[in-house]
Amino acid sequence: MILPALPGPQNADRAGSADSDTRRPAEQAPFGSARAIIPRMRILLTNDDGILAPGIEALYQALADLGELEVVAPETSQSAIGHAISVLTPMTARRVRVKDVFEGWSVDGRPADCVKLAMLELLKWRPDFVVSGINAGVNTGINILYSGTVAGAAEGAFFGVPSMAVSLELSDQLDFRRAGQITRQVFECYAAAQPPPGTCLNVNIPALNAGWPKGIRVCPQGVVPMNDAYQKQTDPHGHVIYWLNGTLPESGCCPDSDLDTVAEGYVAITPLKFDVTDRELLPKVADWRWPERFG
Repeated sequence: MILPALPGPQNADRAGSADSDTRRPAEQAPFGSARAIIPRMRILLTNDDGILAPGIEALYQALADLGELEVVAPETSQSAIGHAISVLTPMTARRVRVKDVFEGWSVDGRPADCVKLAMLELLKWRPDFVVSGINAGVNTGINILYSGTVAGAAEGAFFGVPSMAVSLELSDQLDFRRAGQITRQVFECYAAAQPPPGTCLNVNIPALNAGWPKGIRVCPQGVVPMNDAYQKQTDPHGHVIYWLNGTLPESGCCPDSDLDTVAEGYVAITPLKFDVTDRELLPKVADWRWPERFG
């Protein structure tokens, strides 16, 4: 589903100068002046790049005036950790101040740990929304399964809180400030829609080198494999080691998916659910011949 871009001068020329775009005042909406009217709210922020990452700082600054925000994020980078949680080891959480921008909880755990710990122990209130990001690098296609950013949002959804994961495509210059502006406008529309409990959106923003995105497309996940390969090397101790060196599938491999949407310069929004049962196959598998008894 393609949504028309909101009115704004940026749509006249996406290929315009990135420098001229970055000089726009922060209060100007990246897609134009259209704003959703939403009440003040309580928002939990997390990520997988770590509490000191520039993406979560930009996210906080973009949403700070919408209400009461709390940051609970990993102490260190947890990229590609998926939905892992800490079961065999305890965690610590400490209050930190980040660049005089915000105070938050630094947790020596995974993104899902952060949200679970926040919901059950750290927060004094139940959040209206959970927002995870802004991740350095898109989480499209099969990467949704590996993503700690998506896992943070998914954990919020498990608690019945509408959630959103936000990622920015890698480029030579990651403009998290503008990505924050885009996130703000998308989030305002999301909140104004009053999504049902447990809704989870995966938002991917294209590289901003060439200007603002062309618009928004609501699209499915592209289910195609990564182009994975391992680099085999020998470490100084003579041990064989393997470095994963994967790349995203080529553009055009999965039309109308989140992969192609981002490649074509649009923000991709994909609603996610985490019941992974193959319901179409379920009755067929039930009809297969299975053992009637054991022993």
